Order: sequence, then C-alpha cells, then structure tokens
Amino acid sequence: MVRLFAFCICSVLGGSLAVLAAEHHTVSQKGKAFDRDEIVVAVGDSIEFMNDDRVKHNIQIRDLGYNGGIQQPGSGSVLTFDEHGRFKVRCGIHAKMKMTVVVE
Repeated sequence: MVRLFAFCICSVLGGSLAVLAAEHHTVSQKGKAFDRDEIVVAVGDSIEFMNDDRVKHNIQIRDLGYNGGIQQPGSGSVLTFDEHGRFKVRCGIHAKMKMTVVVE
C-alpha cells in the first residue's frame, strides 16, 4: 500500500513538474514584420505575439485553424502549442509578415 501511495505521489508531482516546465516565449511585431523568421518551442510551450507596432495586426495559423482577430497596437495574444509540427504564422492584414513556429 505504501509503494502504491508513493507511486501516486510521484506521478502527481511528475505531472506538475511537466506543467511547470512549459516555457513562455514572446514574438514582437514591429515595422510590419515579426522579430524573427522562425522560433523553436516544445510541446506545451506558449508564445505571446505582441503588437509593438503603430498599426493593427491579425495573427493567423491556418494549419491550426487559428485566427486571433484584430490585434490593436500595444496588445498581445497568447497561443499554447499542444502538438508537434511546423506551423506557418502570418498576419492577415500584412501579406509579407510571415514566420514559422517549430514545435518539437
């Protein structure tokens, strides 16, 4: 019984540690461009897409069916990546704004 209890405690703590291990990343949008062409994250990590520009943006990731809507200057939107893959991110307003998120 003690072994089963210890196993359960370790399992619960292990699950908690996995959640705590997720990282938060920030990608800036400024000058009608993303601040990088590609970012590599782990499954469970989140990315905040910050609009540090003077104009509106619209984050879209078609492979995930994600459309963040109109993003006002100074605002951000957070997206958590729960599956492996390569995802093309674009701005629905500015066609030249493109980047890739690689989830390992």
